[in-house]
Amino acid sequence: MKHAALLLLAITALARAEPIGSVDTAFKLIGPDHKIVVDAYDDPKVGGVTCYVSRAKTGGISGAIGLAEDKAEASIACRQVGPIAIGQPLPRQEEVFNERISLVFKKLRIVRMVDAQRNTLIYLTYSDRLIDGSPKNSVTAVPVARDTPIPVKK
Repeated sequence: MKHAALLLLAITALARAEPIGSVDTAFKLIGPDHKIVVDAYDDPKVGGVTCYVSRAKTGGISGAIGLAEDKAEASIACRQVGPIAIGQPLPRQEEVFNERISLVFKKLRIVRMVDAQRNTLIYLTYSDRLIDGSPKNSVTAVPVARDTPIPVKK
């Protein structure tokens, strides 16, 4: 029952990114400044794991009205922030979150991979575009204690 409650809490927490903070990188006379933003994403299927993603956010007039295309660069760090609870077997690879970073064509994605041999969760962030994606990416790993084996879907 306790694991089910943790899983439900994790699923509802992932409904959106939680803004953590930002820093300005370039002054814009009209509209918001260009920034680097940091957001937290809780893994919807693994209670106790949060990923922190930093990325560029375009300012100016186009950024203010949502027409700007953010750069395809992001960095990720995932950490165990509580007891790890996995309620159901995980696929070996699964997208756990995506967010639009341009009006139509570009998305920031976070993919979870399971390294069953090392009992570790790997998280990859990258952006893709309808026609031409970017090879820029960032990866992080969360080792899980051996007494909590990661259940993997067959």
